Amino acid sequence: MPAEVGSLPDTDPDPGPGVSAPATTLRLGLLGSPNSGKTTLFNALTGLHAKVGNYPGVTVERREGIANLEGREAVILDLPGAYSLEPLSPDEAVVNGVLDGELTERPDALLMVADACSLERSLPFIGQVLRRGFPTCLVVTMVDELEARQGRLDLARLEQALGIPVRGVVGHRGRGLDELQLLLRTPESWPLPVLPPPEDPIERVGWADSVLSTCLIQSPGPNQLTSRIDRVLLHPVAGTALFGVVMVGFFQLIFAWAQPAMEFIEVVMAKASNFVHTTLPAGLLAEFLADGLIAGVGSVVIFLPQIVLLFSALYLLEDLGYMARAAFLIDRLMGRIGLEGRAFVSLLSSYACAVPGIMATRTIPSTRNRLVTMLVAPLMTCTARLPVYALLIGAFVPAQHVWGPIGLQGLVLLGLYLGGGTAALLIAALLKKTLIRGDELPFYMELPSYRVPTLKLWLSQVWESAFAFLKRAGTIILLMSMVLWVALTFPRTPPPPGLDAAEADRYALEHSFAGRMGHAIEPVIAPLGFDWKIGVGLLASLAAREVIVSTLAQIYAASDEGSSLTQAIREDRNPDTGKPVFTPASVASLLVFFVFALQCVSTLAVLRRETASWRWPIFAFGYLLVLAYGASFVTYRTVHYLTAT
Repeated sequence: MPAEVGSLPDTDPDPGPGVSAPATTLRLGLLGSPNSGKTTLFNALTGLHAKVGNYPGVTVERREGIANLEGREAVILDLPGAYSLEPLSPDEAVVNGVLDGELTERPDALLMVADACSLERSLPFIGQVLRRGFPTCLVVTMVDELEARQGRLDLARLEQALGIPVRGVVGHRGRGLDELQLLLRTPESWPLPVLPPPEDPIERVGWADSVLSTCLIQSPGPNQLTSRIDRVLLHPVAGTALFGVVMVGFFQLIFAWAQPAMEFIEVVMAKASNFVHTTLPAGLLAEFLADGLIAGVGSVVIFLPQIVLLFSALYLLEDLGYMARAAFLIDRLMGRIGLEGRAFVSLLSSYACAVPGIMATRTIPSTRNRLVTMLVAPLMTCTARLPVYALLIGAFVPAQHVWGPIGLQGLVLLGLYLGGGTAALLIAALLKKTLIRGDELPFYMELPSYRVPTLKLWLSQVWESAFAFLKRAGTIILLMSMVLWVALTFPRTPPPPGLDAAEADRYALEHSFAGRMGHAIEPVIAPLGFDWKIGVGLLASLAAREVIVSTLAQIYAASDEGSSLTQAIREDRNPDTGKPVFTPASVASLLVFFVFALQCVSTLAVLRRETASWRWPIFAFGYLLVLAYGASFVTYRTVHYLTAT
């Protein structure tokens, strides 16, 4: 009987008992088209332990992982997803560079990955790879879905037609992995591929059809569940409406579910600060630990539950296959402004952080479209803005329901996200019509079937992002907290006689290095409704947006011990006028400022690297600063007028 999907061909390259495999470390290149299951296979082989870096001299990210193949170690090099060895985008060009040994050490063998349900789309690419002459094996993924859709694929015939080993796996469930690991131990024993004769694209398609005719016994039927869901989700009206419902629920979730955990962390941080003050003798050390490190870092860590919920929802929607549909829906709108669906995918990545969003533009073939997308990516609301938004919304927006379970705080947060996204699209359209004109290229993206991710994969994705947030808090935020504590503490200017304790603390703060800087820029930011304290926070947040939270935490910890940051900013009064520092107008102005301003050194650095010039990072910083100042000024004046009348 022929070996069909899920079974192994009769031939097995395992050297057998008593024969030891070579001891040298292997380098195995893993390549395939997007949505083929390549990353899932990479994670399954390496146990989710990946090393991320860049190819020398090329700003395209690479991932390497170590796989233990039954006693033999192998470095799995996960190459960027590609459809062809005739590249259209920078990440596809990397595949050729790796195979040629120009960017890194050449792999010893290749693992081609192809989706069992769409093998016809992968075979022309497979033919190109086989012509390179590497020892190669083909891993056919998603064989469970092929069986569920009544498809039948003869792996033995496919192996014979290609002249290379072929295995079927279900990566996220571990099916077929043991057999694959045995195969990967000894690529030295694999037969060299039969080189396909055609080089012309049309001839490659003909060759692929001939291979498919020998091994595909029965074509898979359509995925009925996916088809039924897509009829709704991809509908121009119903799909768009459901997208809006998903987004509203998404932001309601962030506030509604995170609050208990945030309150718990806040209590823990307050107790830690009190413990330091009561245990250590009064002095600089106690102030540094309690008001500098704990107040600075703790004020940001408090927002970890919201970060976890944000990434939990994002990864779930992405792994289910919904985000690809969202890109399809938005493609028509993107086309009207001169961009395409791939730009939307990059902008969507920027909701986590602008740095990976900018790096994701490497999939965009058009150089000009890629540049426009990079220049507007910082407008997408990244997680660094979330602590700022959450602090101000939690302190000044009432936690009341507007309609049913829909709360006002979640709607305000959604409005800030939509404001950034809308501004990104409008500015992209303006840039495409003025500074950066260019021709359009066709947009092609596969819509994967809906799949429920495994709990292990989902949790690992959330943990990696949460750990990155904590790492940022333990490095950038920690360093800035230490620097800010010094700037807020020194020089220790003696207060004039006759001041009470609170007035003496305020005097010391205003005459510290940080206070003097804040007062120096106060005339510039006063039209926006900001005082010197907010000015210090804005200066500090140039390193990272969320640093303004730790800055305010240190300022108010030094001047108003014992109160939470939320309570402190609510109760802060101008000592000269007695009026609140944070008014509805100034809070709205500050929120709008953070919607637009590019306050992130890491983003500027990656823009410099991706564009190979300081011209565009400086342009991005400048135009966004002007936009932020202008929008904040208008917001402050408008809200101030409305509240005054």
